[in-house]
Amino acid sequence: MRASRLLSLMLLLQSRGRMSAAQLATELGVTARTVYRDVDALAAAGVPIYAEHGPAGGYELMAGFRTRLTGFTAGEAESLLFTGMDGPAADLGFGGQVAAAQLKLMAALPVAYRDASMRIRERFHLDAPGWYREPDDVPHLHAAARALWQDRAVEVDYRRWSPRPGVVRRRLHPLGLVLKAGVWYLVAAGAGPPRTYRVSSITGLRTLDEPVTRPAGFDLAGFWRGHVDRYEQAADAAVAQVRLTAAGLGRLPDVLGPKASRLALRTCTGPDADGWHHAVIPLESVPHAAASLLQLGAEARAVGPPELVDHLRETIGAMAGLYAG
Repeated sequence: MRASRLLSLMLLLQSRGRMSAAQLATELGVTARTVYRDVDALAAAGVPIYAEHGPAGGYELMAGFRTRLTGFTAGEAESLLFTGMDGPAADLGFGGQVAAAQLKLMAALPVAYRDASMRIRERFHLDAPGWYREPDDVPHLHAAARALWQDRAVEVDYRRWSPRPGVVRRRLHPLGLVLKAGVWYLVAAGAGPPRTYRVSSITGLRTLDEPVTRPAGFDLAGFWRGHVDRYEQAADAAVAQVRLTAAGLGRLPDVLGPKASRLALRTCTGPDADGWHHAVIPLESVPHAAASLLQLGAEARAVGPPELVDHLRETIGAMAGLYAG
């Protein structure tokens, strides 16, 4: 157990550079006193580790020192194969690099681990998009990823659906890309705090010669969790107002999914004198909401926003024309 911890400590310093005893203790799940003892043990074993004192001090490996000892366990080696998401990597322009890295990883593994890893690849596959749903067309994803990697600002033309539909131009500082249920989102800061932008709604993107300074302490995973929570609670998300029959209300979980349907049920009122219930549903985009409501047929009617009502009216009119006569 201690040998594994010593190796982890050494690899942390090798990959991240100078770290304080408190930071190392947090990463390793031990006390600072244990870190002091482990550092002494590494130094006694000949690892060139030294300490810098002061507010910005910490432990550091001597420049140029690297260990080739990684000490993969069987479980760690197998789990790495789950990180090879070929589809998303190809979307970002890294398909060739991922394939090459996987080949090198397989070649470096002991035979027993290599066989187990091959069993993983033969038995598990990640397919992010939902059923009967084509992945979004994201022609500007690669450019967005390149600007993000290079810490460059971008100017985008963005097709929004609310509060006023249309294409707007935004100057953004990219902070992250997130793949959610087969849909790519760009997290970026504009004139205000960071927001999310659906990449498929970007109709134009130009990388600017303007450096991006990431906000101190910004955590992409933490920001996204907060965004998802707010969106699912409709605290700051766009919503559609709908009227539903009792049958339509009962079918909502199958159409919207359990979380979105819980929002609708939480906001539901009625029935009114005509037997209709009134509720709100999350509005990810007008086409997405329209496609969901069309599944309910005559059991649902959109009341707002106007662009959703217009979209449904045009779609239903076009469908009726197909069956005229």
